[in-house]
Amino acid sequence: MAAVMAMPDVEAAAQRLGINLSSVDLDDIRLPPGDDFGIPSDDDEDLLAREELEFESGFGNVVVVDNLPVVPPEKFEKLENVVRKIYSQIGVIKEDGFWMPTNPETKKTLGYCFIEYNTPQEAELAREKTNGYKLDKSHIFAVNLFDDFDKFMKVPDQWTPAEIKPYVPVENLHKWLTDEKGRDQYVICAGQETEVLWNDARQLKPELVYRRSQWTESFVQWSPLGTYLATMHRQGVAIWGGGSTFNRIMRYAHALVRLIDFSPGERYLVTYSSHEPNGPRDTHRVVLNIFDTRTGKVMRDFKGNADEFMTGTAGGVSGVSWPVFRWGGGKDDKYFARIGKNVISVYETETFSLVDKKSMKVENVVDFCWSPADPILALFVPELGGGNQPARVSLVQIPGKEELRQKNLFSVSDCKMYWQSNGEYLAVKVDRYTKTKKSTYTGFELFRIKERDIPIEVLELENKNDKIVAFAWEPKGHRFAVIHGDNPRPDISFYSMRTTHNSGRVSKLTTLKGKQANALYWSPAGRFVILAGLKGFNGQLEFYNVDELETMATAEHFMATDIEWDPTGRYVATSVTSVHEMENGFNIWSFNGKLLYRIPRDHFRQFLWRPRPPSLLSAEKEEEISKNLKKYSKKYEAEDQDVSLLLSEQDREKRKMLKDEWERWVKEWKRLYDEEKAERRRLRDGEASDEEEEYEAKEVEVEEILDSVEEVVP
Repeated sequence: MAAVMAMPDVEAAAQRLGINLSSVDLDDIRLPPGDDFGIPSDDDEDLLAREELEFESGFGNVVVVDNLPVVPPEKFEKLENVVRKIYSQIGVIKEDGFWMPTNPETKKTLGYCFIEYNTPQEAELAREKTNGYKLDKSHIFAVNLFDDFDKFMKVPDQWTPAEIKPYVPVENLHKWLTDEKGRDQYVICAGQETEVLWNDARQLKPELVYRRSQWTESFVQWSPLGTYLATMHRQGVAIWGGGSTFNRIMRYAHALVRLIDFSPGERYLVTYSSHEPNGPRDTHRVVLNIFDTRTGKVMRDFKGNADEFMTGTAGGVSGVSWPVFRWGGGKDDKYFARIGKNVISVYETETFSLVDKKSMKVENVVDFCWSPADPILALFVPELGGGNQPARVSLVQIPGKEELRQKNLFSVSDCKMYWQSNGEYLAVKVDRYTKTKKSTYTGFELFRIKERDIPIEVLELENKNDKIVAFAWEPKGHRFAVIHGDNPRPDISFYSMRTTHNSGRVSKLTTLKGKQANALYWSPAGRFVILAGLKGFNGQLEFYNVDELETMATAEHFMATDIEWDPTGRYVATSVTSVHEMENGFNIWSFNGKLLYRIPRDHFRQFLWRPRPPSLLSAEKEEEISKNLKKYSKKYEAEDQDVSLLLSEQDREKRKMLKDEWERWVKEWKRLYDEEKAERRRLRDGEASDEEEEYEAKEVEVEEILDSVEEVVP
């Protein structure tokens, strides 16, 4: 490259050569073709900064699809159309880029084909997406890149042992579960700061685990089993893990991502972005990616208009209800589904294709939900034809798509479905029109899923016209609670799906009259529930024991916006987020309503307990521990006593420190007082004593003429 010359050097050289620079038009200077004299122009630098274009080299853009059906000439075109349809969804197949060889003698196909794409990236994606694709029971695709065959041919005939890489220890992602104190973690976001903390209820304060500024650009989210913490960024999503260090584990590229959702077993991550139209001819576009959580690979993507991802009549971000995909079948992440116009599309994660290669056609379906424990779908279809065709709720078994139970419903205004956490019961809240069609009343259809033929029971409130404010099942239990009534102070009723004689009839346990509550929060362990009055009730809290049917405590967290139990059911967090300008922060309570500590934080945005994975103990072992709880509790009672003594000792030390500080302050002021004694005596005209009782009080009357007026009397 030529040496760079300063402008004075250029002017000196021009003067030496007799060139007048003022008369030279630099724009007219043209270098010889192909010669830049080692000085690249600004345009050249821009070109050099760009990525080099990929040109075809070899056969990297060709895939070989094996295990196709062997068909005669008359079926050749049909098979070609089927294969083209599958592979054209991934990328553009070149003109004359499809070749399916045939046997010269029989004229039948040989069971494989070659497909040529425009780019190697499309070919690689085709291999990833369709290797193992199930065309039918007898034909599962085996897909390879054409270039791989050269690699396969170079495999040596003699086996050589693989290189053993040294083991590099990594942090145990579940180490936090081994905390000796049995504490739980939570994450908070306030302003630009994100913190993970231990809930140290014994010490009545949190303990910092990890803090990071600008860790996320919007929100954070735990994975369902608590293994990962996801953070949101403009370029995509990152997940972090560990007990204390929180190292980054994986990144998932998805520009302008707005929402995420983990599968129940944490195997997959769904990301969502919404792209507004740039012009009148553009449409509102939606992009969804499903990533393998561990590898970071995109298992499948979905793109289209926002209208294609509308879920029934529900609304969400930019008109799309979230989550778009709903996971079912328990923790094994085997199936996921989404609703469309007159269809429910159920996918299997083995191939990420539709179950039986087609969606379920359900005319006018508006909502569905999975059983939390089994691959069973509950779906709702409203009335059709002005009431001539009744509404219905159906239970469908996946993958067979067999209808297990159906219930027709008449004069239906609206319907909501609530699964119990173990999948044992399904409650369907049905709002029905009265005969005049001018008002509605509410009842419940209760499905007993685990019983033979799935019996259904109808429950109606004593006052049919009561508005249903809230409904919630007891986790892992058989009870549920309903807030109902039109008054400012509604009633709360508790019901059980079991009776004393276990007759299979729902029974009412009690009704609490006139409560300041509009939300229900059951403990994850059952038994206890918080009757909460949020929004208009300004954070009223009532801690209720459903076993004893008694109130344990009442409290208030003024302006509370959120309530969340910890995963063990021992503690509760109530918080005021920045939707309110004042009182931002959170409180931690015991299960029975005792306030443990209060943490104020400005611009407080989010509080999330870290979820725990299911217990590894069997039901029998848990029952044994429950029966012998006194035996185990002695150890923890001793620890609690030690902590209590420690706190008492800390309190004594604190009081002693305050007393010592007070005495030092008094001593200092006494010293200053003694130093100023001479000055005080001087100011008292020689009087030596400072004691008030040694002085004699004298009263002196002073008369002062304020005004004088003379009047002349005639």
